[in-house]
Amino acid sequence: MTTTLAASSILTLAETPIPPTALDFRNTVTGDPLDFSNAQPEGRDTPGVKQFFQTGVDPYIDDKSCLKKGEVIFLTACSGCHGLIGEGKIGPGLNDDYWTYPKNTEDKGLFETIFEGATAQMGPHYDLTLDEILQVMAWVRHLYKDDVKNAFWLNEAQKKNYTPYKLGEKFADDAPGMCADKK
Repeated sequence: MTTTLAASSILTLAETPIPPTALDFRNTVTGDPLDFSNAQPEGRDTPGVKQFFQTGVDPYIDDKSCLKKGEVIFLTACSGCHGLIGEGKIGPGLNDDYWTYPKNTEDKGLFETIFEGATAQMGPHYDLTLDEILQVMAWVRHLYKDDVKNAFWLNEAQKKNYTPYKLGEKFADDAPGMCADKK
């Protein structure tokens, strides 16, 4: 019985569909359509992923519960190449006005680059769930240090409330928001 239940749970995870979208997601280098069958089964159907697949805008950008999780993922999956605060190492900096791929000034473009990779060392991040990619994107956007007028991913209200990242900044473990642990 336990084996049947475990097998059923795995099958259910594998069958978790990608949310419907009218957006045209493309590989950053080749321009080919993205193949979401490579996406981890977990994290496909979160409210944040569903919203992003409808709008192309990361709903986690200023959600402190998501920023905290995005920081942890960034430090383990991205900082080796992009630096602890996105300053760049063997990979390009992510915290300034220069984008190797101009489409990354938009959330959809940055998502495409993280999910399917780019040139040189930047391979696809199929190791991250779709939801984790959105959390990492929110953290990368939070690290931005240049003129807010060039932060094209922020809406006008977010630009008005923008404060640059401060080294050592912390968020509460129990910050409310879309990524808060359900109790």
